[in-house]
Amino acid sequence: MQFRTIVSPHQLNSRWGRRIYWLVLIAVIVVFTLAFVFPLYWMITGAMKTPEEIAEMPPSLVPADPTLEAFFEAWDLFDIGTLLANTAYYALGAWLFSMAVDVTAAYALSKLRPMFGNVILGAMLATLMIPPMVILIPLYVTIVDLGLLNNAWGLWFPAAANGFNIFLLKRFFDSIPRELIEAAQIDGAGPLRVLWSVVLPVSRPILGVVSIFTIVTAFKDFVLPLLVMTDSEKMTISVGLSQTAGAVTQNQIMGGLVIASIPMIIVFFVFQRHIMAGLTAGSIKG
Repeated sequence: MQFRTIVSPHQLNSRWGRRIYWLVLIAVIVVFTLAFVFPLYWMITGAMKTPEEIAEMPPSLVPADPTLEAFFEAWDLFDIGTLLANTAYYALGAWLFSMAVDVTAAYALSKLRPMFGNVILGAMLATLMIPPMVILIPLYVTIVDLGLLNNAWGLWFPAAANGFNIFLLKRFFDSIPRELIEAAQIDGAGPLRVLWSVVLPVSRPILGVVSIFTIVTAFKDFVLPLLVMTDSEKMTISVGLSQTAGAVTQNQIMGGLVIASIPMIIVFFVFQRHIMAGLTAGSIKG
């Protein structure tokens, strides 16, 4: 089979072709790395500057006299300890409910094969095409009608059902050999026992990915916690920082943002292998 490309394989394998290839590759990697890393660098260095230095024009890339004082001030002014504890509590509950609902739904669609299962899955995936802002008002009205304002259940219920997570889990469950399920059924295992003893133990990669997605979403969500958690003692980290931002200096805001970013950065570096493994798991059947 002959592939037609802009640059032919002969030109690419020449000495100048290889040099240009590596030059373009390195340039693309550097540009994209700077695009993603520079905002984080600017936030960290901004917290190390004085308010006057942040307001300077043109701005400086390196702090003239770096200090960590803004981080300690932000911790006390924003009460970040309480905000992080609230956010971790909401994220844990969202994770538990998401695992309970999404795993069982994906297992039913993949292995139990209910009537109109493909229609149900299609309806779930169709919800991904609806912008979140469109359903925000009816979701908020539902939460108000149920009396869940300033209640953790107001954040846990919306996080429980996620069409994207169900799709990922179903794709992985589809790749589990049918022979394992049938062997467990011959031994007398029911549907729940098969799920607990057979499906879940071999699904750790995708369960890890879905868990990370759920926790990160709970940490970075802003609009729904802003509407639901109006009590200052129950706010999440993103809402709490925004509510107090107008009363503090810019370097203190930067310091609070850096502290708020640390938990998710740690989660990424610790579980990055699991993220990549889970995203590719179940993509190839054999």
